[in-house]
Amino acid sequence: MLHFYTLKVAEVRPETFDSVSVVFDVPDELRDAYRFIHGQHLTLKAELEGQDLRRSYSICSGVDDGVLRVGVRKVKGGRFSTWINEQLKPGQSLEVLTPTGGFHTELNADNEKTYLAIAGGAGITPVFSIIKTTLMTEPKSRFILLFGNRTTSSIMFREDLEDLKNQYMERFAIHHFLDQEEQDIDIYNGPIDPDRLRRLTGEIFDPEAVDEFFICGPNTMIEDLAEELKDKGVDSDHIHFEHFNTDTTEEQVAAPAMPSEEASQTQCRVTVILDGVQTEFSLDGSGESLLDAALNSGNELPFSCKGGVCGTCRALLKEGQVEMASNFALEDYEIEAGFILACQSHPLTDKIVLDFDEA
Repeated sequence: MLHFYTLKVAEVRPETFDSVSVVFDVPDELRDAYRFIHGQHLTLKAELEGQDLRRSYSICSGVDDGVLRVGVRKVKGGRFSTWINEQLKPGQSLEVLTPTGGFHTELNADNEKTYLAIAGGAGITPVFSIIKTTLMTEPKSRFILLFGNRTTSSIMFREDLEDLKNQYMERFAIHHFLDQEEQDIDIYNGPIDPDRLRRLTGEIFDPEAVDEFFICGPNTMIEDLAEELKDKGVDSDHIHFEHFNTDTTEEQVAAPAMPSEEASQTQCRVTVILDGVQTEFSLDGSGESLLDAALNSGNELPFSCKGGVCGTCRALLKEGQVEMASNFALEDYEIEAGFILACQSHPLTDKIVLDFDEA
């Protein structure tokens, strides 16, 4: 179950000229609450200039590192990320939601798998956690990382990645791609796009030999590379993705979802199950999302971006039907299992039951 707790900042470490990592001091009584799975994220909440802001940032530490660390890159026009990069100091406190997110696969010490991750810029943050945890948990598995950035100076966790490669020299390979800095080998100059992925096939990796793919970066990168992998015969069930933002700025992701005419006019009774407590409220057909209607009715539900990206408002739809205006967080199998994003969902029936405890 998701809860906000107040945590003290233990460290703010510069990673590049425009990014930092933040370590939180987790007291003993909250250790279990903040136990995370590789690839998950935290939602941070703070009041800035009188406004309650929330943003989700991926955990970059490995499961067995013994620390809770997130990576934050400054977004142009982003008030929260700029504040963290420029003003947040050790000793300050933030409200931090307990870990959430499904960007991972189950690990087993007996596995002998090959994993490949493609990360763009700050997309390395959850991928770093996945790589570290996988290499430590599965001693017979190997990992390949394709990492795209603008320049060498913009590479987040560069030294940490090199240390990890030296530690797992036989099982971990890194390939850096730079947009704005010339490298000796031409294949590494430019973005990781479908054409470059085709050129890499057979040289750096064989799609048929890779068990699981992870992609994290801008929306268009994920969509284009996922389609290219599917064209090469990769089953979509083995392609996992995490959008670290949309193509809009940090402040624009909270734009309201636009429902269809049918959904915008549907009136219904909504039942919410959260922390074992069942509450009800009415949605009057004004076009509000289920999340906004719940918040306006006094129900405190978990959420962050309101843009269908972070997945914090993920819930199990136990009764009724909804229309999701946008989705960048849920994979196909999750939707088939009945999960929805409350921030993007509008009712199509006169009764809806949402279970956040099953999410």
